[in-house]
Amino acid sequence: MNTAALPIAPDAADTGRLVRWLARQLPFQDPLGDVRPMTGGRSNLTYRLDCGTRTLVLRRPPLGHVLATAHDMAREYRVLTALGPTAVPVPRTYGLCEDTSVIGAPFYVMELVRGETFRSDSELAPLGPDAAVRTTHALVDTLADLHAVDPARVGLADFGRPEGFMARQVGRWRRQWEASRTREVAGADALNDRLAASCPVSGAVSLVHGDYKLDNVLLDPCDPGRITAVLDWEMSTLGDPLADLGMLCMYWDGFAGIDRSPVATPGSLAGWPGREQLVERYAGRSRVPLERLAWYTAFSFYKLAAILEGIHCRTVQGLTVGEESAALSEAVPLLVERGHAALDEIR
Repeated sequence: MNTAALPIAPDAADTGRLVRWLARQLPFQDPLGDVRPMTGGRSNLTYRLDCGTRTLVLRRPPLGHVLATAHDMAREYRVLTALGPTAVPVPRTYGLCEDTSVIGAPFYVMELVRGETFRSDSELAPLGPDAAVRTTHALVDTLADLHAVDPARVGLADFGRPEGFMARQVGRWRRQWEASRTREVAGADALNDRLAASCPVSGAVSLVHGDYKLDNVLLDPCDPGRITAVLDWEMSTLGDPLADLGMLCMYWDGFAGIDRSPVATPGSLAGWPGREQLVERYAGRSRVPLERLAWYTAFSFYKLAAILEGIHCRTVQGLTVGEESAALSEAVPLLVERGHAALDEIR
């Protein structure tokens, strides 16, 4: 059994406990073979489990000290399980383990879903215009399907506190910025002030993914117009559906022109629908009013700027290395500027 590449468990005894847990939990009796880390994600750790002819996936929090609320395995497992019978494509779940004696942390196991992830403009380049349009439609339609799910009908009526959701978000990310402050970024505090002063009173309530973007979905390798699974639900909650749509709009072209962008920017590429077409597609699939969408897009710019400023803070403290961290730091002022521009669109 190959477990040496990344420590899913601190010692062989814990791997033995995992084998016994799987034997009790899974509906089949295929023996556990290799355990291998999977690339992709920047937060929770993901491992591939080879069980005979089947392949499963294990998700656990990062190694070391983490905030429980940011890496809640039970929460992520719960929303995946609840969405299983819905139109939202998610992996099938097989079990949650909150006993930390098994591998040293809570974890859950789900099926491995086949699909491709696109994380950069260069990876999107081979897709032709037809595939670009169909991929965009699938991405938007799946988001609309998520927002159409009745939380109570799938057992998630208590999955969050939707009242005052966006006001809490504005305050939370201001505190995050303050905790990471090592320099002055022109316009950052003013952007938060403008967001707080114009924060909309949320009307619609839905399940919110929290980080919905192209590289958090898997696309069918034979049909990029079909999403095989939506991944990374660790930030999901009950809240304002426009928080998801605003985030998607921000990611769609918000990093255009930024060196070493951490995400693909399909809205800035030839042959891909622009942000306006993306919003039109959502409007045709959802009853959510979109008049204040620009505010949510501006908030998404501020939120991402705050996240990247946190990376800059850790870089200054010598806790990160590499050119990527420096490039992300340089992107922060431009994201703040684009957040102001989004707010300026509101009449």
